[in-house]
Amino acid sequence: MAQEPEEDYIIGVRDVWKTYRMGDVEVHALKGVTLDVIRGEYLSIMGPSGSGKTTLFNMIGALDRPTKGEVGVNGINMASLSQSQIAYHRCHNIGYIFQSFNLIPVMTALDNVALPMVFSGMKKSEYEKKAAYKLTLVGLGDRLHHKPFELSGGQQQRVAIARAMANDPDLILADEPTGNLDLNTGQEIIELLKKLQQESGVTVVTNTHDHKMLVASDRVVDLRDGYVERVRRRDEIDIQEGRIEGIGGTEV
Repeated sequence: MAQEPEEDYIIGVRDVWKTYRMGDVEVHALKGVTLDVIRGEYLSIMGPSGSGKTTLFNMIGALDRPTKGEVGVNGINMASLSQSQIAYHRCHNIGYIFQSFNLIPVMTALDNVALPMVFSGMKKSEYEKKAAYKLTLVGLGDRLHHKPFELSGGQQQRVAIARAMANDPDLILADEPTGNLDLNTGQEIIELLKKLQQESGVTVVTNTHDHKMLVASDRVVDLRDGYVERVRRRDEIDIQEGRIEGIGGTEV
């Protein structure tokens, strides 16, 4: 009898603790989190404020280091890397999308998207062409030379997505990507992220409060009080109009 092929994991989190000291008090943001992320999946990390989801997100992105435990990306323990190695890893292997877009206001959409390519050492003739192509992919081929203040919130987030894809990363980390957008624009951004994940095979990990993200997610990680409360596949979540069963009847 043929065996099922083993999953290919891009991220491995092993018994990760993160403790912050506030005066004489220790605050445990993460309490022994263990999690595997499958290469090519769309994973959403959800939980109430104070659940530890931002801390876990920062561990995966090597923006912070665990107090105890190990975070591996592509089989490499992030804690074993020097700061210069981490910077190289972020530039070439991870694309970041932020709630506040984090675009440079004096630069055009084209220049914002090209910036990670500049840092990676790409020639100008190459990065200008590639940046234009990435913006076309997200529907902004006619906005190459617009600056952020000339773009809507949804368009700015599309620029941010194109920038995250600039160096063809293995992993995209999206921190509340719909947090500053209205309902319809947020839905468009979710659909765009899902499309890019399906077409390019990139792994997408989102840190989100947005329950619309559940429809796009292959799996959802529910955090509470620094623990992984449960991990659910998309087919285990009963999404009904206006309500999401399994999250206490949360209104969408």
